[in-house]
This record gives sequence, structure tokens and C-alpha cells, in this order.
Amino acid sequence: MEPLREHKWILPDHAALPSEDEILRLSREIGSSRVFAELLALRGYRTKEEVERFLSLEDTLLHSPFLMPDIAAATRRICRAIAEKEKIAIYGDYDVDGVSSVCLTYLYLSERGADVGYYIPNRNRDGYGVSESAIRHLAEEGVTLIVTVDTGITAFDEIALAGELGMDVVVTDHHVCREKLPAAVAVVNPLRADSAYPFAKLAGVGVAFKVMCAVEATLAAKEGESEIDAVRRMAYRFADLVTIGTIADVMPITDENRLIVSLGLRAIEKKPRTGLAALIAEASGNGENGKRRKITSSFVGFTLAPRLNAAGRMCEASLSVELLLSRETEEAQRAAARLSEINRERQAEENRIAEEVYRRIREEYDLKNTHVLVLEGNTWKQGVVGIVASRVTERLGIPCILVSFDGADAESDDAQDVGRGSGRSVAGFDLVGALAAVSAHLVRYGGHELAAGLSIRRGDVAAFREALDAYAAQKLSPESTAVSMWADMLLSPREVSLLFAEELTRLEPYGVGNPAPVFCLCDLTVAHIQELGGGKHLKLELSDGEMSLSAMLFSTSRAVFGFEEGDVIDILAGVDVNEFRGTRSVQLVVRDVRAARREQEKIETMRARYAEIKNGAPFEEAEAVIPDREDLKAVYVYLCGELVAGRDMCGDAAAYRAICKTHRLSFCAFMAALSIFDELRIFTVSEVEEGIFRFARTDRKERADIETSSFLRRLRAQKRNT
Repeated sequence: MEPLREHKWILPDHAALPSEDEILRLSREIGSSRVFAELLALRGYRTKEEVERFLSLEDTLLHSPFLMPDIAAATRRICRAIAEKEKIAIYGDYDVDGVSSVCLTYLYLSERGADVGYYIPNRNRDGYGVSESAIRHLAEEGVTLIVTVDTGITAFDEIALAGELGMDVVVTDHHVCREKLPAAVAVVNPLRADSAYPFAKLAGVGVAFKVMCAVEATLAAKEGESEIDAVRRMAYRFADLVTIGTIADVMPITDENRLIVSLGLRAIEKKPRTGLAALIAEASGNGENGKRRKITSSFVGFTLAPRLNAAGRMCEASLSVELLLSRETEEAQRAAARLSEINRERQAEENRIAEEVYRRIREEYDLKNTHVLVLEGNTWKQGVVGIVASRVTERLGIPCILVSFDGADAESDDAQDVGRGSGRSVAGFDLVGALAAVSAHLVRYGGHELAAGLSIRRGDVAAFREALDAYAAQKLSPESTAVSMWADMLLSPREVSLLFAEELTRLEPYGVGNPAPVFCLCDLTVAHIQELGGGKHLKLELSDGEMSLSAMLFSTSRAVFGFEEGDVIDILAGVDVNEFRGTRSVQLVVRDVRAARREQEKIETMRARYAEIKNGAPFEEAEAVIPDREDLKAVYVYLCGELVAGRDMCGDAAAYRAICKTHRLSFCAFMAALSIFDELRIFTVSEVEEGIFRFARTDRKERADIETSSFLRRLRAQKRNT
């Protein structure tokens, strides 16, 4: 079972809430439901004019590409290569951002008549970024100009080598720069210290797009066309590719990203490229009988992007490039089917690694005193460790780095083996800055504040782990590592309507900076639970006593859900439109669930009371603290059942509720039973954090006599005589 940590729900500050009069006035002015107006007001749009500017994107423009650093030098060199028919190589990364960057640059330069090809490294063979072997290979192929996309900002030695071999390099990248820049003809990166570009949060494909816009504007100017017309044409031509890379790389959907992603989603929905159409149909189950589906940022991020990413993670990213460049329907369909197959293989590998990682975290780490998790493995697929690291960080609220020595001999453990790692961080902890601080232990590193890659020798892992954890201990605050989940607002069941769900679609595209709205609904009774997808997902019927709501809980089994019919819960959920057989209805999509706060407050009160009693406080007989034999039997059967199911951790509240389904006992009696079992070595029971217990069977052979428990005798002595 994965380690557990309760999520902290953060609701809007009451001081920030708009007045009821303000909400109703805005609702009348924009012609919306009251609840939609409240949401807009909470997000800072409190007048009709502010709402209209936001929804129509009137306050967003594409910035001039010529504001980018080194853009003039990059444009001159690329234009010269086009005119003189030089051999150009586009060198990209193997993730979706890199793949979309390669496709955009290749398509544009091809249309302009350039002699152009592309090179995407193999993750296992070449590692991350620009490699020396690839540079030598391109030189042998007669390449004279390399244009890097989504990579190259730290390739100092490799770019110097390219110059020695007679090749120029134009770097286009969006990763964090160091003080020194590579010795390239041009280094185009909005994160440069000397950059005058007004929006620094472009994806790699966004930077490549800007460079191609500058080239197009330069060439079009010779024919008397304005820059704005050239850029507008480029936006309509390539917005779909920029959108895919921007969403997949989790860039903020603000400023010009919001405009171009809006254009791109519309293009993908109305007239997708051949390859994208095939991938959408494959991912949707043959296109849902040919029906065109709604394309949202969530669909791109959680359905299309993982399939495009899978090729680079498991084998060759060029498969995704071939799909996006495909013009033949049958060829595209074969490629889409292959990518979906690879994605299923990726999912299986991801789950295998995650199980091992979570087991080792339980066995090797004290989470209360750990600031960064660093684990290494010999059999972990290098392309998958980043996803698993992301899962760990999201669940535990701790930065996590996983290092793969894939293919190494586990018995030799050569200290000079070089492993490749991928890390994920939490808000407020700059992972690249942290790696820079302990870079003496690394071969190489690079990335973003929240996600980074590295190379490290096996013999340096232990020292790296210690140094990074010490650094993080100084930089991380308790707030940084809290597993927090934000809700836009409280919602009552009667406010959940199809009208409201349809109104929410006007806020698209969603992403960082403009997240999909999340709502908190409280005190809902679980009326019915239906398992879907072979038990992988749950459909819930929830009721407040007056009306019922349908809700989906994805990637959660009934056992993990932990609640049963009749339980009262609070949820965080999105509000969505469900279409089934031509019928549209409103549906909640659950993000998180907990026992209803009023129920949780009861547990916290009982937990505090038991702590007093355990420390010697007297109690009344009516409190039913002392477990009888039937109580002990019920707790024993529950723990045995959990172990048989492969679970060795439990939350006290969830375990108590589960036992009470078949046997009523007090919370204090349940906790006392755990203490007695641990004392008598029937089970080992330890509290890993407040309210979370780990337990295991012991090797005790003889039958335990409950009456020998000193803790039980002490409890009897503490009970007041009436």
C-alpha cells in the first residue's frame, strides 16, 4: 500500500469573498447564473468589462518575436541557410515539448524550401540533451547548421565541438540559463538575464515558434507584408503544435500562451492534422462512432500528451514525430495504434516502479525527518522514473529524485556507473538551484524550478542524497511540503446544474495560472457505489437528503476509496458535462475525498480523549474504553484481512469506520485493542504519523492470553467506580 498523508484543503479566505449584492449585480450584467458570477468575482473579474476582456482574450496579444534575445542573429543565420540550400538539422528533446518543437520547425523550414532533417536523441543511448556522439554523426552527414529546440542551453562542450567540426548552432530553449551561455551563433531563450521579452513562461515549442515567426516576418517583409500579418498567419498555421507542447510541459496558460492555446484547441477540434485526428480517434475508442469530441486542455494533457510522450520514454521519440508529420490516413492510424500500445506498456512499467519505490520509502525513510527523497534502481526504465517521481511528490508533498542505472550489473555495483535521474519538486523549492548547490556530486544537470534531470555516478549517490537533504532542510518550510489542495469555493448540491457546467467551459483553456475550477461540497451521503473499468474507477451517487448528484472517481478502487454506502463525506470536485447516447447531464469529477468534517471533528475529539486516557486520565464506564473479547476479535479480523489484501498501513478513522460496519465499538476501545495487540506481540503496531498506523504479524507461536496485558490492567484501574 502506498504511504498515506492527509491532504490539506485550502478554501478561499472569507475576507476575499465578494458581497452578495456584488455577485447578483455581476450575474445580471453578464447574463450568467449566480454561482458562475461568484466564481468569476473570486478570480478577480468583478466588473462586466473585466469579465468580457478575460473571456474574449481581448487583453492578450502575441508579443513581437524580435524582442527575444539573439533573435536577429538567429534569423539571419537561418535565412542564409535556406537561401544557400545548406543542410540544416533540427536537434530536439524526446518529450512532447521537444517533439512538437521539432515538427513545427521542420514543417515551416520545409515549406520554405530548406534542406532540413531532424535528430531526436534516444533516451537510453544518448541521454538527456545534446550529445557529443550526435554532433559527430551530424557532421558526418554534411550538416552545416544545427537548430536546437527545447534543449541546448547547457550544452557548452557539445556546441564547442560543433564549431570545431565546421557547424554553426542556433540554440532555442526555455530551460534555466546559467551565467555562462554556450558559444553558439545565437542563443534564443526568454529566461536569459538580458532578455527584454515581456513573457518568460513560453514552452520550448513556444520559443521555436517565435524564432520561425521572426524568420517568416523577415522573408515576408521583402514582399511588403507587415510583421503582424506574418505572425498572425503563423499562429493559425502552427497553434495546434504550440498548444500540445505548452500543455504537456505544464506551462502557465496566461498571457500569450492563453491566446495561442485557445487558437490551438479550436484548430485541433475543428480540423486536426491527419496524425492528430488518428490519435484522437484511437484514444477515444475509434472516435466514438465518428462523432467529433470536445477538445480541451485536459484532453490534450491527460490523453494525447501521454501517448506522444510514451515513445520517447519507452523506445524512440521519432515515432511521435512521424505521427504528427503524417499525411496518409492509414499510416497515421497505424502509428496512433502503436503509440497507444507503447503507452500501455509505459503504464505497466510505471506501476511496477511505483510499487517498488513506495515499498522502499516505507522501509528506508523516516518521512518526518526527510526533506528530499533520492532513490536509485538498476531495473527502472529511464524514461519512466520522472512520472513516478511526480506521483511520489504529489502524494507525499516531498521533492523526489529517482535515478536509473538501467542495464547495469546489480552484482558489480561499479562506483563509476553513470545513472540518469529525474526529479520533481514542490512550490517554493527551486530544484535546479538545489542541484547547482550540490553539483560537485553530479556529472550533469538541468531543467526547471519544479522539474529537473541529472546524471550521477553510482559512487556519488549517497553523498549527493545527504548533501541535497541538508540543503533542502535549510530551504524548505512546513508549508512547502504540506500536500495542499485548493478549492475555488464552497458549493451546495442545488448549485450544481447543467447550466453551470456549460458556463464553466467558457473559462477554457485551463492550465497553470488559469486552473480548472475545483469546488468543495460537504456533508454528502454515499448513496451508491458502482465499480467501472474492472474496478479501476468508481461511479458514486451522492445525496444531501434532498437531491442526488452523480460523481466519477477515476483511478481509485473501492478498497482505496475506503468509504461505504451510508458514509458521510466531503469532496473536492470539478463540475463537468457528461454526454452519453445523445443525453447531456451534469457530473462531478472527484479530486479528493475525506470523511465529512463534522465526522472528522468527532474522530479528532476521540483521538485526543484516547491520548489523555493512555497517559493515565480516569474515565467513566459509559465511555466504553476497555475492549471486550468481541471487540478484540473484530479488530483482529480486520487487521488480518488487510494483511491478506497486501495492505500494512491504515488510517485510524478509516479502519474504525470499516470495523463498525459489522461490529459496533467505541473509538477508544479500538485504539486500546491496537495497544494491547502491540504489547502482547500479536501484531507490531506503530504510528508513522498522527492517525496513520503500520502493522505486521509477528512470529509468536503460543496463544496470547489477553489477561496478561499490563496495559489492560492499567485501564481497568483508571476506570472510575460508580
